[in-house]
Amino acid sequence: MARSPFTLAAAVTAALPGAEVVGARSLTADGDGRFDSAVATLADGRELAIRVAEDDETSRELAAEALALRALTAGARAMLPFAVPEYVGETRLAEGRALVAELLPGFQIEAHHVPRGRGAATSMGASIAAVHSLPASVVRSAGLTARSAEEARDEIRQLVDRAAATGRVPARLTVRWREAVEDDDLWRFESAVTLGGTKATSFLFDDDPDRGPEVIGVLDWNGLSLGDPAVDLAWLSSAPDAAGDVHAAYAEASDRAPDAALAVRARMLAELEFARWLVHGDVLRRPDIVDDAAALLEALADGLRENDLSVIAARGEGVDSALDALDRVPETAAPSINTSMQTDAYNPSDLMPEELHDLEEAPVGDATEDLSEVAAAWDDGSGDGAGPSTGSGTDAAEASSLAGPVDGPENDGEEHDPADEAQRAARAALHRWTNSSSE
Repeated sequence: MARSPFTLAAAVTAALPGAEVVGARSLTADGDGRFDSAVATLADGRELAIRVAEDDETSRELAAEALALRALTAGARAMLPFAVPEYVGETRLAEGRALVAELLPGFQIEAHHVPRGRGAATSMGASIAAVHSLPASVVRSAGLTARSAEEARDEIRQLVDRAAATGRVPARLTVRWREAVEDDDLWRFESAVTLGGTKATSFLFDDDPDRGPEVIGVLDWNGLSLGDPAVDLAWLSSAPDAAGDVHAAYAEASDRAPDAALAVRARMLAELEFARWLVHGDVLRRPDIVDDAAALLEALADGLRENDLSVIAARGEGVDSALDALDRVPETAAPSINTSMQTDAYNPSDLMPEELHDLEEAPVGDATEDLSEVAAAWDDGSGDGAGPSTGSGTDAAEASSLAGPVDGPENDGEEHDPADEAQRAARAALHRWTNSSSE
């Protein structure tokens, strides 16, 4: 049974001796129920988030997050253009590990509601680049996981082999992934400090009057490690409108060597979340999980072109359905991803999926001919590097209507900056959450 906010808030005094708790309330965006969580208000006005693990897996996750937050020294935090939750303390509540951290303000936007253009998308790209620009010593000095490009490649190879060994992966997907793993051009990257698999709701926004929605905080640090930067961009497969602009903003803000295969690996890692879910079910001997994962993989395979196993037909119904379903794959399928919240943001559920569109990103820097061919092989041939694709779903239309008309009786003959229109769309998407009651 879930513990009451008052019970949880009382445990704060064990993690922070001398703290005077004067109020308690539930977190209104408390993830998927894997944690008991609450907000405790202290006499000095501070608000703290307390989360209690329910099992061994969530306990390990809280331990990893505690270690990561402590690894982010004042110097490391000063290098980031956004806030990171401050570690406050740890304790135990009954048999569960409890982590107390600073509560960050802000609002979240689900991946398929992030609009393209200036505002949310560009701020997210720049924020990811800032994390990837942290010195490797942040990870190494804390004893956190560090993987070279070859080690990351071997890990993916093992995942593909384990999934294939279940006998439930369509042959065409096994061939597709193994060919990608063996393609040297895909794995020539410089390891970076990563969140270990971020997602859209890891970002907290505020609405800047001039620049539109901007990232003011980042959550989900339990996967902090050194490895493939593509892991923090895999979520873009569920962000059809924003993907191109997030990638472009990331490239512009990054001080790292250009990685022409970044978007390709990110897309592959998104697909492999289904393989992780399958392996997870197989390890637990859960036929229901195995069957669910197998159905997702079948849908993904059905979306591939008949005569080209290396092509992502991103507009194909099968691929769209499968990749949209990433939002409902339980977190145990991907330990690097965490739905626990350290913010009191409005985070609605049961959102309607939208049609996915191609990632159309021009390679950064002077890409080799081989890399261009690799990227083309993973695209559907329609991308021309001209910019992000345009969403056509009802949510995009709603965002446009909230942003206001481009032309009308009072605007006839006026020219409008497309960047301004995109920024208004980003603000509209943000205000869909800020204007909703979370209590």
